[in-house]
Amino acid sequence: MTAIKHALQRDIFTPNDERLLGIVNVCKAGKKKKNCFLCATVSTERPVQVKVVKVKKSDKGDFYKRQQTWELRDLTEVDAKDASKENPEFDLHFEKVYRWLASSTAEKNSFISCIWKLNQRYLRKKVEFVNVSSQLLEESVPSGESQSVAGGDEDALDDYQELSTREEQDIEGMMEMCEYAISNAEAFAEQLSRELQVLDGANIQSIMASEKQVNILMQLLDEALGEVDTIEGKLSSYEEMLQSVKEQMDQISQSNRLIQISNTNNVKLLDEIQFLVNYMDLSKGHVRALQEGDLTSPKGIEACINASEALLQCMNVALRPGHDKLMAVTQQQLLFAELRDTFARRLTNHLNNVFVHQGHDQSSTLVQHTAEMSLPKHSPLHRDLLRYAKLMEWLKNTHREKYEGLSRTYVDYMSRLYEREIKDFFEVAKIKMAGTTKEAKGKFGLHGSSGKLTGSTSSLNKLTVQGSNSRRSQSSSLLDMGNMSASDLDVADRTKFDKIFEQVLSELEPLCLAEQDFISKFFKLQQHPTVTPPLAQPETEEADGSMPSRMPPQAEHRHSMSSEKDIVRLMMNKIFQSIETELNSLIALGDKIDSFNSLYMLVKMSHHVWTAENVDPASYLSTTLGNVLVTVKRNFDKCISGQIRQMEEVKISKKSKVGILLFVTAFEEFAELAETIFRNAERRGDLDKAYVKLIRAVFVNVEKVANESQKTPRDVVMMENFHHIFSTLSRLKISCLEAERREAKHKYTDHLQSYVINSLGQPLEKLNHFFEGVEARVAQGVREEEVSYQLAFNKQELRKVIKEYPGKEVKKGLDNLYKKVDKHLCEEESLLQVVWHSMQDEFIRQYKHFEDLIGRCYPGSGITMDFTIQDMLEYFSSIAQSH
Repeated sequence: MTAIKHALQRDIFTPNDERLLGIVNVCKAGKKKKNCFLCATVSTERPVQVKVVKVKKSDKGDFYKRQQTWELRDLTEVDAKDASKENPEFDLHFEKVYRWLASSTAEKNSFISCIWKLNQRYLRKKVEFVNVSSQLLEESVPSGESQSVAGGDEDALDDYQELSTREEQDIEGMMEMCEYAISNAEAFAEQLSRELQVLDGANIQSIMASEKQVNILMQLLDEALGEVDTIEGKLSSYEEMLQSVKEQMDQISQSNRLIQISNTNNVKLLDEIQFLVNYMDLSKGHVRALQEGDLTSPKGIEACINASEALLQCMNVALRPGHDKLMAVTQQQLLFAELRDTFARRLTNHLNNVFVHQGHDQSSTLVQHTAEMSLPKHSPLHRDLLRYAKLMEWLKNTHREKYEGLSRTYVDYMSRLYEREIKDFFEVAKIKMAGTTKEAKGKFGLHGSSGKLTGSTSSLNKLTVQGSNSRRSQSSSLLDMGNMSASDLDVADRTKFDKIFEQVLSELEPLCLAEQDFISKFFKLQQHPTVTPPLAQPETEEADGSMPSRMPPQAEHRHSMSSEKDIVRLMMNKIFQSIETELNSLIALGDKIDSFNSLYMLVKMSHHVWTAENVDPASYLSTTLGNVLVTVKRNFDKCISGQIRQMEEVKISKKSKVGILLFVTAFEEFAELAETIFRNAERRGDLDKAYVKLIRAVFVNVEKVANESQKTPRDVVMMENFHHIFSTLSRLKISCLEAERREAKHKYTDHLQSYVINSLGQPLEKLNHFFEGVEARVAQGVREEEVSYQLAFNKQELRKVIKEYPGKEVKKGLDNLYKKVDKHLCEEESLLQVVWHSMQDEFIRQYKHFEDLIGRCYPGSGITMDFTIQDMLEYFSSIAQSH
């Protein structure tokens, strides 16, 4: 087995860098015995791979070949079949169970022990060993045959070294010299022992020959030791000589170190003095500017700005530890604080005087701007004050209280100035809007020049539909909100109002934007988050007399970090607090003059809100105009609701024909005006919603009036009014009312057909009744050719009925019908010829139907009508021409 193991190691495993540690001769259990070897191997390279290899002798020669390989980590169970009795059978559980029969029980036990040791050393994997004796599963080194088979314990595995090439060649040469080395191992071993004894004898003789040389070497070593002792003595004397030199050098080194420390301290002291002199020294010129500088001239302001910045740098210098204990530093800080307070007081007093003077300045009154109706410009004041912007920033950083006080003073006085100017501006706008002539005063009840309306015409709450001759005088007052009729103001008046309203908004917009831009730049509200609003007021008592509870620290912190845009908006709200009120008053006046004005105001206000939001959605102007836009939209909705309410309250006359209803023509005028106003407007959606509400109300109330009409047939009222609605919507091409346009056309067509059919039943009434009876008999099951045998519908009765309607009588009846239709229809819509032509077509259809019934029910009777289709065409044409 040892020879086979060495042969397998050499031929199969060494070329693959593997070591053979365990081997067993096996065959498959229960089958024809074909011997093979199971080998346990490990790789010589890291990481170590442990495998179980099946090796089989080749059929073509005496060499062995590798047949199958398993990784040891795939092994899950080893079954030895019986732990107490000798049994050569055992099972290995890989991906499937392999059953083996070993050549002997000793080989099986040795192989299983090797497998267990390899698993313990390299894998530490939980492999189940079933029916295996506990003696085999010990880590002690096995002895005897098992050691030779398994390859030893872990130390033996580690001590094993593969023969080198040179050693292999020497062994092979020795074995070739002794041909019987393999066949007679004992003789070969004896020969090797004899040769080893010869070599040992040669070594002993060589050692004895070299004894003389060893004695000589020992003598030389003794001489070398003597020389070493001599050198050590000299080195000791040298060391004693250098000891005094070393002490002197240490003293010199200590002295140099102290000198270096002294120099370092002097340099640091000089740096500290230079630092204090450079950063905490304010020039005399700066001191003079802060104490006496001119705050009115540009040069003086520039000098004050430079001095204040230098002072701020000196005060904000980061002092090093210990500087605050120096008396000179303390005195300089006191000087800086005194200069800061002095200059802050001078600056505050000067700017307060400027604000107060501007607030009381009456030079720029609106009298100078009345002709062109414009607001005074404050750009000169802003330009002058912006020179102090850097000083305001300095004041904001050094004296917060004075900065906030100046902010409140500016807001207080400028709010008074703007309130006065804006009030005068809006008064002039109201005067121009209402008119200053006696006619305007009489129309609107305007007294004096205040521009306030004190009276109005009576409210038009109900409409009475009178004759068509008086319809034009009533115009379209239904769409007015109720204070005056829309006909009282022409297009020129509305255009004038539109221009005035646009001019008002155009004047306010640059005024607010300029003031907001000035506040941001002057009060420096753009760069850093602010601490507290400049308009913050002291705590006030609540309504119940208790003091308001203070905010928690977290809330105060959030409040302190409010954005500067909010601060600007707060100041703008205080300065222009009258703008929203005045705009609402102007809107109310415009709506009182003419409710149509709400359309103009909605479009203009929407455009200006859209423009302001594009510039800054959170600006004061955007917020204010947005609030006013809500009021305008509310007035517009009220206008639409009022119109719908007036439609519902309409009453018609019982004595005159209806014709085109006033609210139908009023809707037409409203739509024409609205389409003109809202062309390319941003708020088109609001108009579309109003259109839908109005048109549905028109539809409902037209049907309501038609049902209540006594003088004019219902079909005529519906036909004329829906024809007018259809024509209006087709002409204006309003996209959101396309469905209503089709519905109006459908209603018009249906009621035209209904009116024609009902009217044509009268000229040939008996003939109609006769043929209705004929059709009833046929519907009851009487055959068509047998109808003539019915007593009430025989040929004699038919001839009698036909004789009652000769051509002359038919023409007379049609002439009466034309006159009646003419009385029913109104002149404005011009539907008489349309209706008459439809009646002609319907009459011809009835004539053909009668002839068809005569041909089917009275065949061969030769009965015909007294007039032909050509006669009918002449009747209709002559009647239409005669009228």
